[in-house]
Amino acid sequence: MPRDLHLLPRMEDRWSFLYVEHCRIEQEGKSISVFEASGRTLVPCAMLSMLMLGPGSSITHAAVRALAESGCLIVWCGEEGVRVYATGLGHTRSARNILRQAAAWANPKTRLMVVRRMYEMRFDEPVEASVSLRQLRGREGKRVQAAYAAASAATGVEWKGRNYDRRSWSRADAVNRALSCANSCLYGLCHAAIVAAGYSPAIGFIHTGKALSFVYDVADLYKTETAIPVAFLVASEGHTDLEGRVRRAMRDVFLERRLLERVLPDIEALFRDLPGVVEEVEGGQMWDGEDEAPGWLWDPEQGVVAGGAAYTEEADGGDDPGTRARKPPGRADPLDAGAENGGVRGKSESGGASEALE
Repeated sequence: MPRDLHLLPRMEDRWSFLYVEHCRIEQEGKSISVFEASGRTLVPCAMLSMLMLGPGSSITHAAVRALAESGCLIVWCGEEGVRVYATGLGHTRSARNILRQAAAWANPKTRLMVVRRMYEMRFDEPVEASVSLRQLRGREGKRVQAAYAAASAATGVEWKGRNYDRRSWSRADAVNRALSCANSCLYGLCHAAIVAAGYSPAIGFIHTGKALSFVYDVADLYKTETAIPVAFLVASEGHTDLEGRVRRAMRDVFLERRLLERVLPDIEALFRDLPGVVEEVEGGQMWDGEDEAPGWLWDPEQGVVAGGAAYTEEADGGDDPGTRARKPPGRADPLDAGAENGGVRGKSESGGASEALE
């Protein structure tokens, strides 16, 4: 298993996503084989950031393991990718980013700073300190409405407003169905980047109360330049295979605008230099190279003490939580000078992709 996650391709070097349905997926070396009625396609796991499994798809345990080891997020979704049911694990093993995110969220002052930074990214201009959050929401609403109007004028597609019912999908007009599908693709890409970098998709700053609140926050940074124009353009070209054409067009736009290269730096900028938010994880470890290692134990006086160690009271009856009686044999202490982080690394299976997805 490739424990050293630095050796995996960076997020921005990967394909954005692959959606499949009515197929069977099996492991083949460090790749997966997708078996459909039309034949077999070989996909290298390490080059894929997200695999979306639609209705009628099945996947073997070995294929799931191969994808997880390569840092590919697996998403179980509804037809045409318009609803997410479950997700897998990203490729970071560090708690640094989620701790920074939670710390920024928990303090109303830093949360408001992050919210203002998000609006500044959306508006592409600084936001005056005198502008209230209610005024920012109003400005954002006008910006999105202007984007809808501009896309409608450019494509000739009539815009009657955002209106759809996921329980009656076919009753929505073409552009609303296209928008839902395009937004779903954008949410999936942002979700994959968020989980891969070790952030929580649930801890939102503008959006709140949903399991994907932070995904919606991040996706809204790019919606007017990706999902809205693509949806109107595809809807203007006809209704046949609408959702499929939207997915392919969104994939092309993600590549053209190099969105994967932008998402993680933009998220990092949201949390940079916030007062009271620690930049590095306690203990100084950015990566945990051994999945089985327990990390560290929090202590209110010492900050952190070593994990994976047995503790006992002092001989004089004291109750010092940092006193260590003994250490389990064979486990390196990450706080000891000269100790190696990571331990024994697993072997990876041999094999590679003889074919690639076009």
